[in-house]
Amino acid sequence: MAKRMGESPKCGCGGLVLKKKVDYSLYGVSLGKFEAEVCNKCRETLFSEEISKQISDTTKAKGLWGLEAQTKVAQAGDSLIIRINKRLAKFYGLKKGEDVTLAPKDKEELCILI
Repeated sequence: MAKRMGESPKCGCGGLVLKKKVDYSLYGVSLGKFEAEVCNKCRETLFSEEISKQISDTTKAKGLWGLEAQTKVAQAGDSLIIRINKRLAKFYGLKKGEDVTLAPKDKEELCILI
């Protein structure tokens, strides 16, 4: 069915797609509000290529780009060690000798509570 003048486009779920500004966060840090198309039913959010570039630029400017890192599990005596790289340690404000709590989220995720 063709879209009539003035009508909002339809989402695949049947909801209406509306243009609005949405807050975008990464790692719990707000990057700001950006123009997006959002379904009023399923809440799927789509950003244009231009807005996606703005989000990437903001992510880099705030030092959040590439924080994810792979590491190997090492061993010291009978304990296993998971190393945290310098950028992640700085992001979380971790210092040598500081106590943290390890807690399982499920069988695939381990949380480090600071």
